[in-house]
Amino acid sequence: MGRHWTLADIAWEAFDRAKVDPDLLLAVKAAAMVEHHSDDYVTYLCNVFHDDPAFQDAARAWGAEEVQHGMALRRWAELADPTFDFDASFARFKQGHILPLDATQSVRGNRTNELVARCVVEVGTSSFYSAMRDAADEPVLKQICAKIAGDEFRHYKLFYSNSQRYRDAERSGLWDRVRASLVRLAESDDDELAYAFYCGSGAPGPYERRAFSRAYARRAFPLYRYGHVQRGLGMVMKAVGIDPQGRIAEAVTRAAWWLFRARVRYLERVAA
Repeated sequence: MGRHWTLADIAWEAFDRAKVDPDLLLAVKAAAMVEHHSDDYVTYLCNVFHDDPAFQDAARAWGAEEVQHGMALRRWAELADPTFDFDASFARFKQGHILPLDATQSVRGNRTNELVARCVVEVGTSSFYSAMRDAADEPVLKQICAKIAGDEFRHYKLFYSNSQRYRDAERSGLWDRVRASLVRLAESDDDELAYAFYCGSGAPGPYERRAFSRAYARRAFPLYRYGHVQRGLGMVMKAVGIDPQGRIAEAVTRAAWWLFRARVRYLERVAA
């Protein structure tokens, strides 16, 4: 594997303020905080996989790359909005979104499910940054998103290969893995992104989960195209052990895309 990219590889001098989309800027501020938070996830994963030093090393390398994603997104957001106080926003975010760092067992029930859930997360982030890359006009953001999307796809393969290993060791059943993936997909609407959006936007007043979840989704969901959703769901189905090229996958993808577009239309209506 070649050298991993660094912030020095980004063409910062090409930044074009005139092409900054205000809605994308808000989404980037939220994403920067979530990515920066990955060091706590490393602690959690190393606790859960306490007797697997090879995976622990891989998790630490993964975490370092995720934090770098946050650094790149932070720098871009600060270029786009010089008034953005990332440190204050991130301190507020960490104080209000606490991970189970003292856990010694997976909150997903077993290690296979933990890795399947991580696959779902990496699918989501790879799809999100691919969608943002395709939607963005600002050239530096486009470059950053392309690099991050590539990393997230590679991270998916890391967690997928380890899930296969633990699937055999734990004799994990298909429906158990399906349930783990569905639970994690449902959690994509949880507090983390909504609260990150609240902290990053500098919104006055108290945090209201439903309002800020909608506010984030209203910026992020319209970025997606059918291909992003199709590829992402295919990767999720592969992670749980369902043929991503089969009839089930095709039916699930079409139904999911219909529901996704219905959600986008709903968000547009409530915002009007």
